[in-house]
Amino acid sequence: MNISGFFKNWIVRNILGAVILIGGLLLAAVLLLKVVTKHNRELVVPDLSNLTVEEAASVAAQHKMRIEVIDSVYVRRMARGTVYRHNPEAGSHVKEGRRILLTINAVLPKSISMPDLVGYSMRQAKAELLSRGLQLGTLIYVNDIATNNVISQLYRHSEIEPGTRIESGSVIDLVVGLNAADSVTYVPYIVGSRYMNAVNSIHDNSLNVENLYFDNTVKDYSDSLNAVVYRQIPEMSEEPLKMGSAVTLYLTGDKNKVPPRPEPEITVD
Repeated sequence: MNISGFFKNWIVRNILGAVILIGGLLLAAVLLLKVVTKHNRELVVPDLSNLTVEEAASVAAQHKMRIEVIDSVYVRRMARGTVYRHNPEAGSHVKEGRRILLTINAVLPKSISMPDLVGYSMRQAKAELLSRGLQLGTLIYVNDIATNNVISQLYRHSEIEPGTRIESGSVIDLVVGLNAADSVTYVPYIVGSRYMNAVNSIHDNSLNVENLYFDNTVKDYSDSLNAVVYRQIPEMSEEPLKMGSAVTLYLTGDKNKVPPRPEPEITVD
C-alpha cells in the first residue's frame, strides 16, 4: 500500500483534519474548565470557632473566603457574639471565594418561661427542661411515697414559680421523692461517651455529677462538647448505689486516651 498516496487522498486528509480540530477543541475546553473551576486549587477552611464575627471575617478573608451569619444560639458558658459553629466545618476543602455560614452565640440570651414540673417523673421533667432550653442540675432526694416524683423545682437554691421568666440555659435543680423500697440504682458504663451524653446517662440513672475534670486537650467550651469520658468514679459495678449518689467524670479530647471497654467476666460453676 502506498502510504504517501493514502495521505494525499482528500477524504483521508479531511478526516485527519477533523480529528485534529476536535482534539484541539477538547484540549482547549479542558484547560479552560480548569481555569474557570480553579482545578486543584482547593483551600482548607480555617477553624473560626470562638472568634468574634469581625475576627472570623478577617481570618476568612486571609484564606480568600467570605462569611455570612445565618443563625444564633445561646450558650451560657460561651463568650457572647462569638462563632458557635460554621458550615463547612474546619478542615473542609472548598473553592476560593466560598461563603462560610456562621452560627453565633447570641449577644442577648432568650427569655424562657419556667414550666411547672411538680408531679412529673424525673425523666419527664428533664425532657421538658431540655425542650425549653433549660438544663437539669442536681437531683435532691427526699423521703416520699413515690420515687423520682418531682416535689419542687429550684433555681439558684430557691423555689421558682411556674411562669417566672429566666434566661435560656439556666440550671434547674429538682427535689424528687425517694421511697425506701425503691431507692437504689446502678452506675452505668460511660467511658467513651461524649460530655453531654455522659451527663444525661448519669441523670437517667438517678445519679448526680459531682465533679468534671477536663485534661489539657480541652481548651474551650466547644472542645468540651466533643470531649469524651476516659475515667469515671465510681466505675461500673454490679453493686447498687443509693439514688442521688455522686459520680466524678474525667474527660479528654484525645480519643486514644480512652481505654477499651472491659470484657465481661465469665464465671464457671
